[in-house]
Amino acid sequence: MPSQYEFILYDVRDQVATITLNRPERLNALTKTMEDELYAAMLAAGESTEVRVIVLTGAGRGFCAGADLEALGWVANIDWQTADLDALREKIVPPRPSREMPQDFQKTYTYFPAIRKPIIAALNGPSVGLGFVLPLACDLRFASDQASFGTAFAQRGLIAEHGVSWLLPRLVGLANALDLLYSARTIDAGEALQMGLVNWVLPHDALMPQVLEYARRLATTVSPRSLAVIKQQLYQAQSQSLAEAVDTANDEMLASFQSADFQEGVAHFLQKRPPRFTGK
Repeated sequence: MPSQYEFILYDVRDQVATITLNRPERLNALTKTMEDELYAAMLAAGESTEVRVIVLTGAGRGFCAGADLEALGWVANIDWQTADLDALREKIVPPRPSREMPQDFQKTYTYFPAIRKPIIAALNGPSVGLGFVLPLACDLRFASDQASFGTAFAQRGLIAEHGVSWLLPRLVGLANALDLLYSARTIDAGEALQMGLVNWVLPHDALMPQVLEYARRLATTVSPRSLAVIKQQLYQAQSQSLAEAVDTANDEMLASFQSADFQEGVAHFLQKRPPRFTGK
């Protein structure tokens, strides 16, 4: 299907939505328009009955080189003595409302967990700055063996932006997170895998075929209702006590027993046939 966006490609096949950052001549550096289009595409995929899994990748030789510094040139001309900081915050990092998730997942770059479908990052090249942030908010990360990663913030006189201070240590541990943020050094895919920053490293030419194969497996062999509930459980549990997480699980277990997907899950196992889950 043709894309309705200027800088985002949106394609749905086999119940998998592939969202591609599409400014390859700028290594997919993010502009405000791209950020808004990405948000719209993610919401569209999240709400579509034709989509069960979402893949996020970049066009050309990189995933994302971060924020487009040329597009941010206006920031250098702000009179900070008289500026309305609340208005600027809304312009630079607008909220992304969600009815179902806590405030943690209603921010500019942390709304991915509020989308109740698996989001897989297919990291095909350099992922730097904001291009480093986006994969952290995805559920799973597949990397090309040609991918590289860097925070870049300290090299620009900036800080650990957009929730990186919360997201990154949960993936790689505090010491590794401090290393990556302090030094702003670039690491390759092998070191990213060793740290736990990515789940898999694949030969470059095999990246998208294997990511899409994995995504199609999720779309066809497991309950979309289960995926949605499990995703919400895990992210909400980041701010719950163990007792609260158990109580949530008990409530969700009772609800799952009443679902059509549970009936189908038992039926296809007993009948030894492929499942026909509906998500209900």
